[in-house]
Amino acid sequence: MAAVRQPGKCRKRMTSAALIEEQHVAFAVELADVARTVLRENGMARVDVSVKADRSLVTAMDILIEDRLREMISARYPAHGIIGEERDWVRPGSDHVWVLDPIDGTTAFIAGLPYYGTLIALAVGGVPRLGIIDIPAIDSRWVGAEGRQTTRNGRPIRVRSCPEIGRAIMTNSNQDYFAPAERPALDRLRAVTGARAYGGASLNYGLLADGRTDLAIDGGQKVFDFAPFRPIVEGAGGIVTDWAGAPLTLESSGQLLGAGDAGVHRQALELITDLKAAPAALSGA
Repeated sequence: MAAVRQPGKCRKRMTSAALIEEQHVAFAVELADVARTVLRENGMARVDVSVKADRSLVTAMDILIEDRLREMISARYPAHGIIGEERDWVRPGSDHVWVLDPIDGTTAFIAGLPYYGTLIALAVGGVPRLGIIDIPAIDSRWVGAEGRQTTRNGRPIRVRSCPEIGRAIMTNSNQDYFAPAERPALDRLRAVTGARAYGGASLNYGLLADGRTDLAIDGGQKVFDFAPFRPIVEGAGGIVTDWAGAPLTLESSGQLLGAGDAGVHRQALELITDLKAAPAALSGA
């Protein structure tokens, strides 16, 4: 069943319950454990692939994992909303909304490339405040939550300092996701950064938080593709916004700009902003 997009119902609504509790973190880890177990138990099986209406790929594994996680969420937190890639959204305007990407990097999974994984986030008041990036093929899990230090496999991590964009290592998940009008932003940052690495999907944002890279730019992302990045990157001392410099929410455009160093983020943002002289350049239209 194709997912139903209901962006108009994902309104930011701040409440007194806007803090992530330890029970939420523990439950998110349970979800990640289940997703990893399903992937490992079935990872060597034949991959049944279907093509969705938007021409993206989906496997039976995507659906199996998402259904399993949805069952767990509904049993534990029946009043919480759920946004997932493969199924219809449930109460997306709730105070607490879980956001699921059962297999981020489905094409990589199909191809046997080791950077696919599961993304889990909990948004409160429309803001992602808890996030997990789980990449089982390299046995790495990043956990970030508002007010807490981000960890990789339980070890606290931090971004690295890189004050000059000309020395920065930049990543991009997939340039094919950029609309033609968005390509100038990618090209401009490619021209000024010190080095670039392509592919990687959500792994790029874990490595950014881990201090291995300095800058990440992406376009054409959906909310389930990026919801965990804000708590993970910010919890490691970094910054991730949209291309206008606004912090990520459930309603963000999917134009992502992350950096370990605020100075590099500012330099990159200024370069992108300069392109606004051409009105359609950043619209994604």
